[in-house]
Amino acid sequence: MLKQRPYLIELLTAAGLIVAPFVLPWFGFAPNTVNRILVWGLFGLGFDILFGFTGLLSFGQSAFYGTGGFVAAWLLTRAGFPNVVLALVIGMIAAAAAGYLIGLIALRRTGIYFAMITVAIAEVFFFVEFNPLSDFTGGENGLPGVPTPSFNLGFTTLHFTTGWSLYQFLALCYFIGVVIALRIVRSPVGAVFSAIRDNPLRATAVGHNIHGYKLTAFVIAAAYAGFAGGLLGVLQAFMPPDAFTFDTSGQLVMQTAIGGRGTLFGPLVGAAVWLSLQDFLQAALGLGAAWKLVLGVVFVLLVCFLRRGIIGGLADLSDLLTGQRGAREPEESEPEVAAVASAPHAAVADAAPTPVRARPEGGPTGPILQAKGLTKRYGGLLANSDIDFTVNHGELRGIIGPNGAGKSTFFKMLTCEVHPTSGTILFEGRDITGMNVTDVCQLGLTKSYQVNQLFAGLTVRENLVIAALSGLRGKFKLDLFRSIDSIPGLTERVQHTLELVNLASRPDTPVAELAYGEKRRLEIGLALATSPSLLLLDEPLAGMSPRERVETVKLLKSISQGRTMIIIDHDMDALFELAERVTVLQEGRVLVEGTPEEIKNNSTVQEAYLGGVHGVLAA
Repeated sequence: MLKQRPYLIELLTAAGLIVAPFVLPWFGFAPNTVNRILVWGLFGLGFDILFGFTGLLSFGQSAFYGTGGFVAAWLLTRAGFPNVVLALVIGMIAAAAAGYLIGLIALRRTGIYFAMITVAIAEVFFFVEFNPLSDFTGGENGLPGVPTPSFNLGFTTLHFTTGWSLYQFLALCYFIGVVIALRIVRSPVGAVFSAIRDNPLRATAVGHNIHGYKLTAFVIAAAYAGFAGGLLGVLQAFMPPDAFTFDTSGQLVMQTAIGGRGTLFGPLVGAAVWLSLQDFLQAALGLGAAWKLVLGVVFVLLVCFLRRGIIGGLADLSDLLTGQRGAREPEESEPEVAAVASAPHAAVADAAPTPVRARPEGGPTGPILQAKGLTKRYGGLLANSDIDFTVNHGELRGIIGPNGAGKSTFFKMLTCEVHPTSGTILFEGRDITGMNVTDVCQLGLTKSYQVNQLFAGLTVRENLVIAALSGLRGKFKLDLFRSIDSIPGLTERVQHTLELVNLASRPDTPVAELAYGEKRRLEIGLALATSPSLLLLDEPLAGMSPRERVETVKLLKSISQGRTMIIIDHDMDALFELAERVTVLQEGRVLVEGTPEEIKNNSTVQEAYLGGVHGVLAA
């Protein structure tokens, strides 16, 4: 529906803001309460982009809220700045600049360490406001006398003073904030934000510069906070020092959790619940300072019983009533695959005849990947030792070896997830030793993982879009207001990948609803969607049932046509069927290399597997 009516949310938001002054008084909402809700809702828009969409929990948003507010208030009260709106914009820019500088520091860490850094930063800003800069900020007295906006239209002047009059200005600011936020989350940048929230490791592996995108989200949140802080001063005609306090950041987090994170409107709903209950508990029940205790209990109950917040709970209820929840069930497999696998332990080799691999005509020849003297030490442990390894364009190479042979470490070195202790890696003649995963993916070398690394909160199509975007846009691009659908070639690449991995009938299925075999195919699809010139597959058949193994082998045969691939797997029957040449590793070294037939009949290889039990390889 949103694709058919792309501006539906904006229209409903505008309608709600227009109707609110006529409806809300009937429910006991005073104009000042509604205005405060709008300010907190605008504050929360940026925070929801940071927390709800990008997955970065910051407890330091009060630092930017106060920075933007005090810069705007100082301009308007001490510097004699005449234009309220321009002062608010300058305050927003100051907060965004502070966010950029703080983000460079805070985003060096993740998880709880990132959150703790933001707490510390907020406390530093609070101390600076109260002490070294108290002559500018008023210290504990704040900055009184902040004017309200007015607009000279030539034939008349519009004054926005207090109450419902000021509501019009605040509602316009909130609406503009919503429109901008919606454009951001619908853009390619917004898609990458969601990927970072779900799986930052895979977002990096498919070629996105996640540090740059995290910093972008951090600056956006700071800018929204700074503008909202300026509006707080306008609303109260006074810029209060408590804008910098940790309590401000804590309230923002709780309001977002109550309303529902990752919805944009969750902070507004949470602010409405929080502030209306605050007024009711303080004024109607006369609880005084005890209102925080009651509101805390309410918060705990809401979070426990509505884990996705009020908006998420309403969405779940709507799905339940319309029968959409549980309506989609994972498909077991395609009918033709089920028929092939009717005998549970049928040999993979009998599933389908091995096609003759097509070599790309007129394409490059010679080595595409060369590893020379590759060695990796972990302290006193030698994982790989002096490995020489070459793969030619268009080749399908298999790598096998007993457990502990160093296969995974070797693979990680080839994809630059792990840097070698010594040795060099050349990819298409370029030395990539020491490069990072993002950059080598941009060059055309990528991998699928042994354990699925998918974007679990997204659909199948959205997963492939994330991977395809890096190939079409590069590792970092700030096209914040561009529609994803407008990117040339994106739709075609995603659809082609869906067909390659046999998921064309499941594009809008959430990843959580896929069967295991389908997830493995999607795992391979993520690597394919980057359009690599060299594809590395780490145990693509791991954990599969016989039926799923048959299906995946057919898939690998199909996608290998005209591609260069390296596969690690313990299923030697399947690997010998697929690969043209096989490299055997043992104790971190290359034991032998040759065709599948040569490897099967090699006594050294047989000795490496279970002490020379011939049936292991030759059966």
